[in-house]
Amino acid sequence: MNDQRITNYRKALEALVDSLDATARLSRWEEAEPAPEPLRESAGKLEERLSAASRLTGEKFAGAAQVVASLTGMSGAIKRLDAAYTQYRHGIEAGPVERDEAVVALDAEIGTVKAELEGWT
Repeated sequence: MNDQRITNYRKALEALVDSLDATARLSRWEEAEPAPEPLRESAGKLEERLSAASRLTGEKFAGAAQVVASLTGMSGAIKRLDAAYTQYRHGIEAGPVERDEAVVALDAEIGTVKAELEGWT
């Protein structure tokens, strides 16, 4: 498929996944040395990337069935990641057990979306 919308959604979704993954990794960081700068930079862009990706989810899709299916799938993935991040934020503000569960849940959703990305072309 050569639909520019798919390219735009994919870039936004991949950037969001990258920032969420970096955020989850930093929340578990226990090394003596500081986290790598690229990891911190990616996590630092999370709110910007989440906002940009979330704006895309309000669009209505028209076009070829395969294009609409891909766009709908990516839009749903963005919404799921947003919800998982919200749950993560609530979990890390609670206690240590909730924090660990929140990180695991966020990681699981990130993994699911990464696997789904392969099918959205």
